[in-house]
Parts: sequence; C-alpha cells; structure tokens
Amino acid sequence: MTEFNRKTPYNDLPPLPPKADIETKSILRKTVSAGRALAKFNGTLMNLPNPNLFLDTIYLQEAKTSSEVENIITTNDELYKSLVADKNVENTATKEVLNYKEALWQGIEELKTKPFISTNLCVKIVQRIKQSNASIRVTPGTTLSNARGEVIYTPPIGESVIREKLANLERFINDDSDGIDPLIKMALMHYQFEAIHPFTDGNGRTGRILLLLYLKLSGLLDNPAIYLSDYIIKNKTRYYRSLQGVTERNEWEDYILYMLDMIEETSAKGLGRLSEITTVMAETADEIKKKLPKIYSKDLLDALFRLPYTKRRHLIDAGIGTPKTVGNYLMALEENGFLTSERVGKEKLYLNRRLLRILEDM
Repeated sequence: MTEFNRKTPYNDLPPLPPKADIETKSILRKTVSAGRALAKFNGTLMNLPNPNLFLDTIYLQEAKTSSEVENIITTNDELYKSLVADKNVENTATKEVLNYKEALWQGIEELKTKPFISTNLCVKIVQRIKQSNASIRVTPGTTLSNARGEVIYTPPIGESVIREKLANLERFINDDSDGIDPLIKMALMHYQFEAIHPFTDGNGRTGRILLLLYLKLSGLLDNPAIYLSDYIIKNKTRYYRSLQGVTERNEWEDYILYMLDMIEETSAKGLGRLSEITTVMAETADEIKKKLPKIYSKDLLDALFRLPYTKRRHLIDAGIGTPKTVGNYLMALEENGFLTSERVGKEKLYLNRRLLRILEDM
C-alpha cells in the first residue's frame, strides 16, 4: 500500500464497505448503548401529545449549529425573528441558516415520496443550501486546509471519478442486505461522503443533513428531530482528527466510536430538552388558566411554544380566532407577562421569553 499523500487527489478512496474490522467488541458494545438511547428519545418524542410541535425549533437549532461548524454565526434571537417576520432577511449568516433548514425539510419531504438517498438528492440539498445551481465538482484544485493554511486533504478529482464513488455510496446506503448495523452504517456513510467531497462548497452541511435523513430512512427516528451538530461543534477537534485517522491510517474504530458517542450523548440531551420544554409548557398552561381562564386553549398554548416568536397571523391560521379576538388574546398575554411584544418592520411580533431562554441554553 502506497503512503497517503495529503496533497495528491485521493482518487484511490476505497469503496464501501471497508475491509477493516468495523464490528470490534468496543464498537458493538457502544452500538447497543447508543441504539437504546436513540430509541428512548424517539419513543419519548413520538409519545408527546403533539410530536410535530417542536420540529421547527429543533430543525432550526440544528441548522444554526451545523452552520456554526462552518463559521457561519447568527444569534437565536435574530434567527427566530427573521423566520417569523414578513420582511427581507438582510443578515447573510441568518439567510444561510434558514436555507439549511429549508434544505433539511426538502430532504425529509423527498424521502416521503421516494425513500432512497441518491446522488440527485444530495445535489438538490446542496442547491437549496447554497441557493444556486451547484452540482458535482468539475474543476481541479480543491484542497482542505487547517487553521495554519497547511493542506491536510485533497479529495478525488474528475467528475466521472466523483460520480462513480457517489454511485457506490448510494448502493451501500440503500442496500439493507449487508447485515451492517444501521448506526455503524451511518458512520461509514458519513465518512465516505465527506471524503468524496463532491461539491465546491456546502459538503459539510449536506453531509450532516444526510445523517438525519439516514436515521429516518433506516427507521431509527420517525422524525429526524435530533440536534447532532451540537456534539460535533463541541468536539470539533476529535471529529476532524478521527476522520483524518480513517483516511491516513485506516483507523475506523476510533471514528465509529466517535459517531456512536455523538448519537448516545445527543439522544440523552434531547430527552432533557424535551423534558424541560414540556415542563415549562405545563407551568405556563397552569398560569394562563389561573390568570386568563377565558382565553386558554391547548391550540393557543401550542402556538406559543411552536417557535419563540409568534404573531397574530399565526394564531389566525391555527384557527384560534378572528383577527380582533387573537389581537385581544396577545394583548392580554403580554399584559400578564407571558409575552413581550416587539415591532419589526410594519408588524408586531410576540416573544415567549421562557422558550427562548431554554433554546439559548442548548
């Protein structure tokens, strides 16, 4: 085997599955514990009275943090406000995060009609992220560098080479007959996509969306409402080091264990967040019933906790009342300290500070 050269295009990237042992005792033990944690999180989410209520919030948090991995930074307040307000988003980073969320939603919708992860789906996702006609890389010269500007990896070059490797990846992802545990398969898939690096830009974000889509495709999550990028950004050095270890030294075990740790820890944290939000929801419901019994309804409560910001149109669309009625409701909620209003452009938004506070701690 020739020595790996970081500056030479990795056209010899081996196909999946790898020839290395991907089912060591350590990996199999961690697969069991990670699988249990993920199943517990999924069960808790699906047993909520309204399992879809928190999807917007979770997807947006995932979009925000996945973008931070690429040094695209915005604030929760700016992000949620921009999502709700009827005005053009001027902040470039916020636009990028909202594009990511749209790309994730698109991927989920695509899987509903065609449960298959394909090269074409990857292209659609990156196009939505970048809001462009981006496609498979055709020009040479792409390299990945570290903070010091040193080249640490040169991905494969040549459109036909890249498409051939993506075709192998596509077959591997969608073939259930190989007997590989889905969580291990998820890790292998992610490495391979990042190593192929098929696009000029947006590979990291596309690859992290594919993680979520695969968890849904494999049946491990009914809704891919899990906040994986939080773990990656908090363990960024190990993430890139373990990817590099596979490429340069065929060290699959450390990398797979990292990905399984990510699933286990993120699932446990997800349970904690769901518990915290549902507790605050229940407390808020009790307080509204005591202070404003005539306006309380479950639909109103759901509208207040779907996103940190809401507005009259959201409540009208939810069938809670007429424009005048919901306007009175929002005024009463603000007067009693449940909401804080803010003028954005020509409209008034109402902030649920209790919910935003939880999201700020994520």
